Amino acid sequence: MLEFGGLSDSILMRQLPLEISPSAEASFDNFVPGENAEALARVRDLAAGTLRESIVYLWGEAGSGRSHLLRAAARANASLVIADDVQSFDPEAQVQLFGAINAARDGQGAVLAAGSAPPPRLSLREDLRSRLAWGLVYQLKPLAEAEKLRHLQAEAGRRGLVLSDEIASYLLARVPRALGTGNSACEIVEEGEMDVLVLRQFPGLAAS
Repeated sequence: MLEFGGLSDSILMRQLPLEISPSAEASFDNFVPGENAEALARVRDLAAGTLRESIVYLWGEAGSGRSHLLRAAARANASLVIADDVQSFDPEAQVQLFGAINAARDGQGAVLAAGSAPPPRLSLREDLRSRLAWGLVYQLKPLAEAEKLRHLQAEAGRRGLVLSDEIASYLLARVPRALGTGNSACEIVEEGEMDVLVLRQFPGLAAS
């Protein structure tokens, strides 16, 4: 197992070929709920077919985990109608989603949808906005910084790496903020960019 806790380790990162396990597929088990435990539970129930409600809508800013939950639900139940980023749907897609929600309301299947805003604030046809609000609606809140850091370290550990608090915090501060669970930072580590990031933090370190 490699440990990134100091500058000498960043040089090793450039010199050693790494065999790192692939990214984990989105699942309910590897979703870090933070303040979203109830939403996670209800989406699990929807995918399992045990939820009395047949329509669930999730909304939140980029990185809040909504796409992760949709992918996990789709893996758990292929019969679910999944609609992500509904705010960008064109008129034809809006008609299809409208029909799917009506069918779910009549007991024909279930719909899990997600977007960037609550239904009333979406730039969609009015009748579709009202139908998205028919079922359960949850706002997903991004992880707190401490939760992101611990998850990043756990994901790195799963892939054979150990990140110190200093390096993990540095990664979280400089990779794109749409992290949600910190996986984007792990992907940067896997792509061999760790040394670049560390060198930027310590510009006096010459490349070997």
